[in-house]
Amino acid sequence: MNPARRCSTLLSQLCVTSRGGSTARIPLSPGAVSAPGGTRCCLSGVGGGGRAGVKEACTQLRPSRARTTGNAQVCPMGGGSSRLFGTLAQSLNRASLAQPAPYPEENPDQDQDLAQADPDELLRECEAVLQRRPARPHRHLVYPSGTASRRHKHNPAIRIMQWNILAQALGEGKDGFVRCPMDALNWQERKYLIMEEILTYRPDVLCLQEVDHYYDTFQPILASLGYQGSFLAKPWSPCLDVEQNNGPDGCALFYRRSRFSLQATAHLRLSAMMLPTNQVAIVQTLICRVTGQRLCVAVTHLKARSGWERFRSAQGADLLQSLRSITSPSGSSSQTEAAPGTVPLVVCGDFNAEPSEDVYRRFSSSALGLNSAYKLLSSDGQTEPAYTTWKIRPSGESCSTLDYIWYSHGALSVDCLLDIPTEEQIGPDRLPSYHYPSDHLSLLCDFSFREEPHRLM
Repeated sequence: MNPARRCSTLLSQLCVTSRGGSTARIPLSPGAVSAPGGTRCCLSGVGGGGRAGVKEACTQLRPSRARTTGNAQVCPMGGGSSRLFGTLAQSLNRASLAQPAPYPEENPDQDQDLAQADPDELLRECEAVLQRRPARPHRHLVYPSGTASRRHKHNPAIRIMQWNILAQALGEGKDGFVRCPMDALNWQERKYLIMEEILTYRPDVLCLQEVDHYYDTFQPILASLGYQGSFLAKPWSPCLDVEQNNGPDGCALFYRRSRFSLQATAHLRLSAMMLPTNQVAIVQTLICRVTGQRLCVAVTHLKARSGWERFRSAQGADLLQSLRSITSPSGSSSQTEAAPGTVPLVVCGDFNAEPSEDVYRRFSSSALGLNSAYKLLSSDGQTEPAYTTWKIRPSGESCSTLDYIWYSHGALSVDCLLDIPTEEQIGPDRLPSYHYPSDHLSLLCDFSFREEPHRLM
């Protein structure tokens, strides 16, 4: 495919048309955004109205799925005059739109020469496209007691986001969200809602599941924002069963190149009972450019559905064994205790498991010394949130805690977390919706190394 055809193809994917109507979007009011490691603050805003306001806005909002309405065409993300589109066009000049091999060679420097996009400008583009949609639920950053004293300029916080973003093919073709209008799942706008969430909080490390638009959307856009990405597809993705799919879904891990350099990457296909499964994990060992410390980050997505509890437990055991080997200073997989010098670890994922399941107990009792960050939102510090996903399917309503951020509590401290929206904020039709792009909530934590600052110079 020649470069002109590639650009034309990409433009048809990314271009969003203006739609008539007088319904205005409740304005998003982001605060000042600091550089990585700086003081963090809650950036999202939302108007009043509660559940009634959301319901009214959703009732008014019924955008057409047609590509053109009226005379004007607006292409804020990927348009010919956009710096971002120039970046995407450069990347397409080097590679086909076809997806590369499932286990591509990592090259952390491949995107260094790309023109860099302005994140504030891209956030405004997202808001312009989404002006007819109600704003996302307002979420606060919560600071657990005793965290303020650990802040230090030589040990700035590391922001990590975990999110199952909902594969586009599954959302439109298989998942059956009976209370979510199909217009709300239109990729031409839903991708902007996903990017708006990422741009609002600007994590240093981004861990995603159910990514089926990695090569044509997330990799080029996030590369232009200074991120390095890695993707691993499921061997047999259910997305491939959907007509007009965009390829298999999988896990993706992005880190900010200005904050980290890459030491090693492992692409894992998880096993259960010594048999390879359809679930995968990405594990990367990063070196913090500020402190010189190493940090191991993993992202995974375990087997879904009730009745597969033992299967998930076996997958978790396999992942833990791999993580012990990767983070151990000698490369061993000793199961007795975390040896001195073990690399601090963060494991993000959709585990498809409630806290009552065995796989949760495996992680909480692991010799790696892992704790679940979101327990710190509770008053006793021991209770997970009531839900991280809330949806309505033909089989009924499902409100569950399935998503986690595990961390080495002996080596890392939690500075703050993004809270969970209330039932009223989510709305009676649950997720996904016009104001939220996925059936899973994003999780966000700021971590700091526990070592004394003078040791991090």
